[in-house]
Amino acid sequence: MRLFDTHCHIGLINSDRIQQLLAVQYAKRAGIKHLVSICNSLPDFEDTYANLRSASNVYHAVGVSPTESGNRIAGWEAKLQEFLKLDRVIAVGETGLDYKKNFSPKQTQVDLFMKHLEIARRADLPVIIHNRMAGQDILDILKHNIPEKGAILHCYSEDWEFAKNALDLPVYFSFAGNITFNSVRGLTDTVRNLPEDRILVESEAPFMTPRKYASGNTKSKVRNRPEYIVETVNEIAKIRGVDVEQMSEVLYANSLRAFHLPPEEE
Repeated sequence: MRLFDTHCHIGLINSDRIQQLLAVQYAKRAGIKHLVSICNSLPDFEDTYANLRSASNVYHAVGVSPTESGNRIAGWEAKLQEFLKLDRVIAVGETGLDYKKNFSPKQTQVDLFMKHLEIARRADLPVIIHNRMAGQDILDILKHNIPEKGAILHCYSEDWEFAKNALDLPVYFSFAGNITFNSVRGLTDTVRNLPEDRILVESEAPFMTPRKYASGNTKSKVRNRPEYIVETVNEIAKIRGVDVEQMSEVLYANSLRAFHLPPEEE
């Protein structure tokens, strides 16, 4: 089974370089051939990128998350554009909108999101999108500003109606361990009905621990790890009624296309 973890916060699993490299190695042993390292801020990206420089199976995205929209460093735009030129950096993000915790005023977040979309368009890269209670605003903005290389709606949590409206755009829908919980049954229709070539899978480690590994019946007590993504793939295959090996190959091929990477043979 080949797996591609499209969204993993390796720097938040552990800040130690050796521990980060070990996390990547454990993921590789579990069949994760590639993963995309996500950082919420530019200083975090710089540190994690340096720590993982020798990990050739790790790709990187760089951006300022809406969770850090009130803490941008001076000259962040120029620094972001410089980081996009680094080896194995394949996407802008994560970026987007988070209206749940109000990390900064809505307009501040919208302006930051729009700037990321502009940078991604100029860099000819896809963008990774964070969405919490901001679905309609994100959809409205993407309809007029999505980069040519498209977008990944990470840790997708909207309903099927939203997905149907988003399908007109060049977007992929990435699912995390939350789909393994009964409390998110509303996602089942989306997983079942989406065209198979639009679906991705992510660990979102150290968050969104799949039910099998979570303590009790919550998603927050046990820190997630990239290798737990196998449970999310199993759930996607179960919902769609297909063999898990077949599903993993579909997801792997989709990931390569989403990030505009060359096809690979098994």
